[in-house]
Amino acid sequence: RGTPLHEGQRVFMFYVSANRDEDAFANPDVFDVTRSFTSPPLSFGFGQHTCIGAALARMETRVLFEEVVARFTPRAEHISIPGFVYGGLIASLIDCHAMATAAAHADRLAGRAVGDAPTSRYATAALHVDYLRPTPHGPELVVRARVKETGRRKIVVSVTLSASGIDTARGEVVALPMPEAMLPPAS
Repeated sequence: RGTPLHEGQRVFMFYVSANRDEDAFANPDVFDVTRSFTSPPLSFGFGQHTCIGAALARMETRVLFEEVVARFTPRAEHISIPGFVYGGLIASLIDCHAMATAAAHADRLAGRAVGDAPTSRYATAALHVDYLRPTPHGPELVVRARVKETGRRKIVVSVTLSASGIDTARGEVVALPMPEAMLPPAS
């Protein structure tokens, strides 16, 4: 408290201690169900102070980082026969979403945030698509991807595509780092 911070200095945030600040909470180390808060608690807490929603929030955060979701609304030119999306678009969505998922996964493993330069680039080494049922044209398509396997070089991504909450296709894609010759020139 009261310690000046300097640019570039490392700081460790210990959120639990915030709920024990005697300037914000009367008797902060005492469990009191009748306590009135002048400011809201700053963490989920632990032990008897645990928020009943903490487990759900942790699970949702875990799922947020384990599953990558994209949404796509087909246009008129994406029809194979009236009322249905053509299979090539479905394969392209699965393939492209898997490459983006592999790149984000590689960046995360390298300690980079999504969007930080340089961004990992991946190319398709194998693509397998199972068409489970015709995909209707009209509803928004939801593409969900999860990294299934991370090898020394390859990343295997499992993908599902759904329309109106019904899975219509699934795929498995093997991604490899893009060869230098395929990368765009540095700007």
